[in-house]
Amino acid sequence: MNPETREFLERFSSDFQRIDQELSRPLSSRVSLLEDIGHYAVLGQGKRLRPLLFVLSSQLCGYQREDIYRLSTVFEYIHASSLAHDDVLDHAETRRSKPSVNRVWGNPAAVLSGDFFFLKAFSIAVDSNNVKFLNTLTEAGFWMVEGQIQELFHTHDWGLTEDKYMEIITGKTAMLISAACASGAILSGVEDKAVDCLRQFGLNAGIAFQLIDDLLDYTACEEELGKPEGTDLREGKITLPLIYTLSNLKKAERRQLEDLFKSDRAGDEDYKQLINLVRNNGAIERIKDEAKAYVDKAARCLDIFPTSSSKEKLLELNRYIVERRH
Repeated sequence: MNPETREFLERFSSDFQRIDQELSRPLSSRVSLLEDIGHYAVLGQGKRLRPLLFVLSSQLCGYQREDIYRLSTVFEYIHASSLAHDDVLDHAETRRSKPSVNRVWGNPAAVLSGDFFFLKAFSIAVDSNNVKFLNTLTEAGFWMVEGQIQELFHTHDWGLTEDKYMEIITGKTAMLISAACASGAILSGVEDKAVDCLRQFGLNAGIAFQLIDDLLDYTACEEELGKPEGTDLREGKITLPLIYTLSNLKKAERRQLEDLFKSDRAGDEDYKQLINLVRNNGAIERIKDEAKAYVDKAARCLDIFPTSSSKEKLLELNRYIVERRH
């Protein structure tokens, strides 16, 4: 674990402990297999970013009830649901440095457990008796599915544009993070302006998060990332580092690469060369700058809130997004 990550975890250790305490509760399924899968998938080495953002946003808006950590798990269960389904779609074998759910239990069990996690999230959310909160979760769910299916449709699409890429990551990643932040304000009963500011904070932070996530596929080592470098690339996911790299190539060079990697002829050495090409053409620095711009934009969304411990923690979490290595 690098020093930055260790410091981050220590800073929020009490919140993580409370969140994990709630997640460690039995899933209350009549089928023991679902409980086993839930314990394996949900109590892994996840960042807990979404529930933590919910907790901090709630505290920023003065939420005082004891169920704050229980409600925060809604966002981790929805996230776990999407990961279980994603790994089936991607034929993934690892998740967070250990075998994926579909590899251990098979695709059918992975799909059904993902469904169960999603329903578990809503069963907890219903206890809030807040329709606006439920509507926010539902809307985020629609965005996630739409973003994921667009990504699936554009697999191996070397003509994917930057605009379409941004639309995809907004749906599949940023909208749930945005919902986590907005929900903290919604449940606190604050005015609409505060809700909208936290929603925009989460949206911009979420976009930055996914930009860095896609960057790490080309820059992080397997030990840091929990999966082999270039995993997304090998799965045919065309992300911004490759989009920018291709835009710097001549048409003939681009066509040659596309023909190679869309065929079955590309081997490990070809992937290594393409990863090095991405690393050395300026795309990495460009995306870091863009992610930093989104983080700065997110920070400005909190200007309406007075200085507080919760605000400082949100700003720190926001900065961590572009500094992380996994």
